[in-house]
Amino acid sequence: MKITTWNVNGFRAILKKDFLKSIQLLSPDILCLQELKAKQEQLKTEELFIQGYDHLWNSAARPGYSGVATYIRKGIAVKIQNTGLGVEEFDVEGRVIRTDIEDLILYNIYFPNGQRGQERVDYKLRFYARLLEICNDEHSKGKNIIITGDFNTAHTEIDLANPKENEKTSGFLPEERIWIDKFLENNFSDVFQILYPEKVQYTWWTYRFNARPRGIGWRLDYFLVSNQFMPFVNDIVIHDDINGSDHCPVTIDIKNTKLVKYN
Repeated sequence: MKITTWNVNGFRAILKKDFLKSIQLLSPDILCLQELKAKQEQLKTEELFIQGYDHLWNSAARPGYSGVATYIRKGIAVKIQNTGLGVEEFDVEGRVIRTDIEDLILYNIYFPNGQRGQERVDYKLRFYARLLEICNDEHSKGKNIIITGDFNTAHTEIDLANPKENEKTSGFLPEERIWIDKFLENNFSDVFQILYPEKVQYTWWTYRFNARPRGIGWRLDYFLVSNQFMPFVNDIVIHDDINGSDHCPVTIDIKNTKLVKYN
């Protein structure tokens, strides 16, 4: 089974940039999209549709902002699917979709960006804390969890091209990075870091300064999985050859187990 995450930086915009061809090429079983910047009612039915998939959108209350969508290949048995973290200040921004498949919980998340000031940094840290609280509870029940999406944080110096220059930039602040540590200390593994600990590869590039061709990027898009689920992960691929957004898609390949059943 393949799960792909992609911050598309505007769903209506990426539809004009060979999006469907890219999805056909990637052929994920589950597709997690972030930063839709649209509501379903703003799109035609055929624009929402990806052949062979069912979908759930969670749009922000504010127009043209945030939003996530999860597309699931028809035939995959979904037990539960819902939105949000159960806290209004987070849920109005349309940042979370949870999908339960057997004993596996998949979180598709667009984490807050803290670059608009300290208030948003604090908001981001509260968001991390609430998510970890929920995950700790689910782990205590024996559930396996995958968290994917745009974390809006580069964890360590290897995860961005210019760490020294960005020490005071939101996305690489110590108080943000420590939350990735907290997840790793609470039964999570960073799949890319585990499988490719010395590999330098990025998932986001600013549109300025010709950054992408010059290799000046950040790794902001992650798959964190429960430690006990890590043996079921075959591989992770950062598709930095696929354009269309300032982020690129990232895919994990997991073994078909009794945790993931098809109808």
